Amino acid sequence: MDSKLKEKYGLPVAIAMVIGIVIGSGVFFKAEKILNVTGGNQKLGILAWLIGGAIMVICAYTFAIMATRYSYVNGLVDYAEVTCGSKYAYLLGWFMTTIYYPTLTSVLAWVSARFTCVLLGWDITGGACLAIAAFFLCTSYAVNALSPLLAGKFQVTATVIKVIPLILMGIVGLIVGLLNGLTVENFTTVVDPSKSTGNALFTAVVATAFAYEGWIIATSINAELKDAKKNLPRALVIGTIAVIIIYILYYIGLTGGVTNEVMMQGGQNGAKIAFETVFSKAGGTALFVFVIISCLGTLNGLMLGNVRGMYSLAVRNEGPRPDMFKQVDPVTNMPTNSSIFGLFLCGFWLLYFYGANLVEKAWFGPFSFDTSELPIVTIYASYIPIFIAMMIKEKELGAFKRFIMPILAICSCLFMVYAACDSYKITVLYYLAVFVAFMIVGVFFIKKKEPVQKPAKKAKKK
Repeated sequence: MDSKLKEKYGLPVAIAMVIGIVIGSGVFFKAEKILNVTGGNQKLGILAWLIGGAIMVICAYTFAIMATRYSYVNGLVDYAEVTCGSKYAYLLGWFMTTIYYPTLTSVLAWVSARFTCVLLGWDITGGACLAIAAFFLCTSYAVNALSPLLAGKFQVTATVIKVIPLILMGIVGLIVGLLNGLTVENFTTVVDPSKSTGNALFTAVVATAFAYEGWIIATSINAELKDAKKNLPRALVIGTIAVIIIYILYYIGLTGGVTNEVMMQGGQNGAKIAFETVFSKAGGTALFVFVIISCLGTLNGLMLGNVRGMYSLAVRNEGPRPDMFKQVDPVTNMPTNSSIFGLFLCGFWLLYFYGANLVEKAWFGPFSFDTSELPIVTIYASYIPIFIAMMIKEKELGAFKRFIMPILAICSCLFMVYAACDSYKITVLYYLAVFVAFMIVGVFFIKKKEPVQKPAKKAKKK
């Protein structure tokens, strides 16, 4: 039987897949932060969305070039192995397994719980929110581990649902805002001009990284695309640009509901206030439920990758106890041990996120950082060696694909790293200390290649 994936998707379906993969909860979660860090400067906020989106488009297109060159690979770790070697790929995989996936998954559990508490009128920093986040985390794990088919169906449903509140708020909110004058007022009034600085822009751009994250997963669909060499770059560019438009439309649509000052003072309730103002209390509440489902859908997608983290290393015979972590349950077809370890890491990072960001006095002192942003910036830093190796090795490509796009991608990644350093300053060093500690543990499990033994020489007969 032929196990090769069939080329079954055309360009329109591919574009829809990219949009569905990228759009998640980040835009709901980070829109409020961007408005606050820019002091209510709508123009500066939109510029941040544009810069973050441009970085996504450039990097996605550059990876699409690699995806069409290496049609047998599937995922970032495989691209890293092809370009930078197996050790670099293993360390990148270790980072994604122990830090990247579990930190983002745990944050998404809290974001889902956060909006649930907002809907119920509860405190988002109390024990109730943490308990709901833990419940969502365990539920998502259970669905993925016990019924992968059900998890897949929920993912498709959530993809459709997550676009509805964005587009409705974008279009209806903009119309309402133009009619009542709020949109013009919000664009011409800056609540706190002292915050409208370059540092605020950098902080806002780093915040958009969380909302735009997920595009790297879209590069792995090339094996199922018709005429992938042409359609994958097109799908990624068109799809990611569509995401930028939808996000900015939503961001502008919020201005039709309430003033910038009310939105900023509303904090976690800001989006809910805007929804209820534009669509009435009943309609706004219904759409806010859609927002929660959208967040849960994104959580489900991240958990999908998270529970397979140790398995993805083990099947390469890498990491601790590959024999144990590559075991697959014959009934559910899921890597059970890998899934359990993934849930443990999520629980650890959820507790860390709570203690570092949601309590009055941070539990971890200077080692407290935002796990929704800094790990993503680390991923951008990890792209740079891959892009450099691409320019060196891909001699058959033309100048545009071999040099211009990778150089633009490297500059984009460097900008993101600089923006994070400028925004978080000394906190970046404390984050890197934690990062290095985890990587040292990973280095300990690098497998040494056994030397090839030469056959023993036969003894000469006397």
